[in-house]
Amino acid sequence: MAWLDGSSILIRREAHFGDRVIACFAERPAGLFAMFVDAVDRNPTGEAVVCGEERLSYRTLDAKVATLAAALAGRGIGVGDRVALLVGNRSEFVTILLAVMRLGAIAVPMGIRLQTPEIAYVLEDCGARLLIHEADLTDRLPAAAEVPRLEARIATGAGFAALLASGEGRAAGPAATTGEEETAVILYTSGTTGRPKGAMLTHLNIVHSAMVYAYCMNLGTDDRSAAAVPLSHVTGLIANVAAMLRAAGTLVIVPVFKAADYLDLSARERVTQTILVPAMYNLCLMQPDFDRYDLSSWRIGGYGGAPMPTPTIEKLAEKLPGLKLINAYGATETTSPTTMMPPEFTASRGDSVGFAVPCAEVIVVDEAGREVPAGETGEIWIRGPSVVKGYWNNPVATAAGFTGGYWHSGDIGAIDAQGFIQVLDRKKDMINRGGYKIFTAEVETVLVAADGVIECAVVAVPCPVLGERVHAFVVTDPALSPTVEALKRYCAERLSDYKVPESLTLTTDPLPRNANGKVIKRALREALKG
Repeated sequence: MAWLDGSSILIRREAHFGDRVIACFAERPAGLFAMFVDAVDRNPTGEAVVCGEERLSYRTLDAKVATLAAALAGRGIGVGDRVALLVGNRSEFVTILLAVMRLGAIAVPMGIRLQTPEIAYVLEDCGARLLIHEADLTDRLPAAAEVPRLEARIATGAGFAALLASGEGRAAGPAATTGEEETAVILYTSGTTGRPKGAMLTHLNIVHSAMVYAYCMNLGTDDRSAAAVPLSHVTGLIANVAAMLRAAGTLVIVPVFKAADYLDLSARERVTQTILVPAMYNLCLMQPDFDRYDLSSWRIGGYGGAPMPTPTIEKLAEKLPGLKLINAYGATETTSPTTMMPPEFTASRGDSVGFAVPCAEVIVVDEAGREVPAGETGEIWIRGPSVVKGYWNNPVATAAGFTGGYWHSGDIGAIDAQGFIQVLDRKKDMINRGGYKIFTAEVETVLVAADGVIECAVVAVPCPVLGERVHAFVVTDPALSPTVEALKRYCAERLSDYKVPESLTLTTDPLPRNANGKVIKRALREALKG
């Protein structure tokens, strides 16, 4: 593919964020709102957003954004102010995001699963002046005394309609001029250790990541992206919303993922691209009427967060021969994409997340911060224009997490001589069984390919003799119901004896996941203690 050598795109090195010198696209929009303006100019009558019965052209969306921006300005919102969004997958999310960008303010999206203390922490930490929230989450909001800097709360429905109406007839004025290095969005990490950190996604970050998706997936005005993951988190925000703005394509919003509904919507709306976690593909394939849906328009199937089972890849290739599966790896701190797998290698290199995307630099280092030779394991460090400039209001965490512009991912991986990148484990998830190091991703890749396994996660269980042993949580298909003994035998035929799970928990309930679709292994380890 052309993007592997950058032969069809101009890249140059530039100085950004103080002392970082990074590869950047030489020709690019000046910011997220500029990217939207360009989309309006290129495709004014094309559909920008589809959500239920609502259909907004780019021209209509532009007018709505201007009206909302005027209303927010009337409430005193301006450059640098933080506007928090506790809003699910609905068209208002896009309108609010772009209106905030038009004013040069900062959007702070929050997942709608957050509970009261978590909401209070984010609002107070970022110093939000305004919160727009789902009406049915009103009772979950913190008391005014807990968030003294929050000046107003506006609920979706009648409250938001009144806000929008207050902008009618007001002069929107010209869009604010915002520097590329200014923060556009603050996304709070899942907080697997300690308090969540607010990653500052700049306009430079978002524009580059959107361009990467559009370039590597060859997206254009005819593409229609199904947003089946939360828009409030980095994958939905970048791979769906921002990527479609760059392409001037159509964002088809999926309010809640249910496999049958998703298939129906994808067929009806002629969806061409989306990003799902592997378990979602499995749930789709398990639908007894899968073959009745016309999914012939679906050409790009991105995935990440877990290995894709080989049987799933093979079944999708059989049923949807026009679908190109692309593994992608990234994080909030990298504004989503760091690597992508060219689809021609997806089936043969299931152990890899692909190659570094254009402008991204990926190295593997040892405990002393020294780059290791090809094929050796260490911590993955990432640098480039999509890497955030740091954490909001947290210089200590910023200093600890970045070196010379490289973000310390906390993932253990390797890069082979051909440039294929492997992500083997989180540093904290690697299992040490009597001195033998076990990468849980390797065990999961084998186990998830067994008949009757929908998804799985491997964790360490404490052992007084060996330190740690291997335990697997396995979600099974009730129609096949594999046994513990059968799964152990399957693994023993394919793994070294010390890597084979010594105990398994079989369940038909989905594994706990955060809003980015990654399994919350902390919760699984806690379940073992109980």
